[in-house]
Amino acid sequence: MAKELACVLINPYPIRKSRTGGIIARYLVRTDLKLVGARIIGASHALAEEFADYLGKYDPSDPEKCGLFSKYVRRAYTPDETTCRPHRSMLLLFEGEDAVRKIFEVTGSIRQRWCSGQTIRDTYGDLVRDFKTNHVEYFEPAVLVGPTPKVVGEMLRLWLKNLPADAGIVRGAYDVEDGDDVEQTLVMLKPDNWRQPSLRAGNIMDLISSTGLHIVGVKKFAMSVDQAEEFYGPVRESLKKVFKCFGADRAAQALSREFGFPVDADPLKGLCDYLAPLFAEREFENIVEFMTGFRPSNCLPAARKLPGREECLAIVYEGVDAVNKIRDILGATDPLKARPGSIRREFGTNIMVNAAHASDSAENARREMRILDVANDPHFEELIREYYE
Repeated sequence: MAKELACVLINPYPIRKSRTGGIIARYLVRTDLKLVGARIIGASHALAEEFADYLGKYDPSDPEKCGLFSKYVRRAYTPDETTCRPHRSMLLLFEGEDAVRKIFEVTGSIRQRWCSGQTIRDTYGDLVRDFKTNHVEYFEPAVLVGPTPKVVGEMLRLWLKNLPADAGIVRGAYDVEDGDDVEQTLVMLKPDNWRQPSLRAGNIMDLISSTGLHIVGVKKFAMSVDQAEEFYGPVRESLKKVFKCFGADRAAQALSREFGFPVDADPLKGLCDYLAPLFAEREFENIVEFMTGFRPSNCLPAARKLPGREECLAIVYEGVDAVNKIRDILGATDPLKARPGSIRREFGTNIMVNAAHASDSAENARREMRILDVANDPHFEELIREYYE
């Protein structure tokens, strides 16, 4: 069976309620599909109206459903009438065999029967009717998906032409505070979260939601060697300093074992000055290889700018004191030293394979977002065109 591209549009309400991680986790583990794209969108009035018009007639066999979806999009997606501030939604792309059917089945019907939590809408959606009149009093479908490849293609083509203006890093969203003390920071979910279908990425996002910060940008990508070297460039000097802190003692211990008599560490500090750059370069290569799948020293010049073999997810969070809040919930770089309940303690393995990276300052966040070009994602648009144009 040929691969398909399916989409999931997470509605503004579940994003405001920080249900994003749980929804993503469900799709990843219940479909066995690959998440290949993710964008935050602040829909304009024109996009919301065009999408509502489409949903109002996309399935003539079920006019009630079409009417509910159309009315919902006009209410939930149209920017606030008073402030003109947009509402945040998230568009996800999943790729794999029979992807459209798998996504549709995990999503579930808007007309829940058992409310058992078996589907996304069972858990995160609601359809409340008046008991006597059967009139719909409240409707929240949680996500919007296409039931067939034809509908998915029509939805994605509609959104595609609006992505340059409405997607990226969304500023000034209706539910995101503003002010001089608001800052942005970057979280990058590392390759260890994506090597097999799991709840890890979604659970990490759920933990971060306890900070009260808001997701204003997201990008699924494969880091190139050039990007990794620039991104982690400052680590080289840190590695040299770290080695000088422990190198002499470790060398003295090794020599003591080898020769059978005590060796003092102080005379070995000069040797560590020589060894520190060698250690730093080796560890730096290990970091780049972990993040990209390639060692810089073995990478051909023509391949350095190409996407690597490993996958990451960049997430931009915004809010008051965002940098410190994220670093606190992530915990210490070394998972063994991180506090219980922190992300790195729960999901990390070692200092390098520690689940997530977080910017250490608002200035570095801007530098890192620029390197990863989080605001833009040509690959996202290319995927849609590849399948549906």
